Amino acid sequence: MTINPNVRNVAIVLVLAALVAFLPGGGTGAGVVIQALSLTFLASLAWVASILYRQNRTTLYSLGNRHRTALYAAAAVLALTLSATHQLWATSGGSVAWLVLVGASIYVGVAVFWAARKY
Repeated sequence: MTINPNVRNVAIVLVLAALVAFLPGGGTGAGVVIQALSLTFLASLAWVASILYRQNRTTLYSLGNRHRTALYAAAAVLALTLSATHQLWATSGGSVAWLVLVGASIYVGVAVFWAARKY
């Protein structure tokens, strides 16, 4: 007897949900698994970023100190802003600050890219 893959997948999700809901400490275990997956995802992003940096190191150094500093600062501001999204969106002033910071970071990144493509 062959079971439909969609029915099988739904059954798996329901069994996992029942384990989390009814086993003692299931919520804590699920939290640990989510944190482990999040850390694995962040580690893989860092690994990809290091590979991209190594492959484009010459291009980055050819930008010059001023443009390279602006690009790194824009990336840092964007990373900090995105990590504080929840807190910034809690107030109207924070929402405006979030939009300004993200927009400025993207603008600086595009401006550096544009300047690099001029030559």
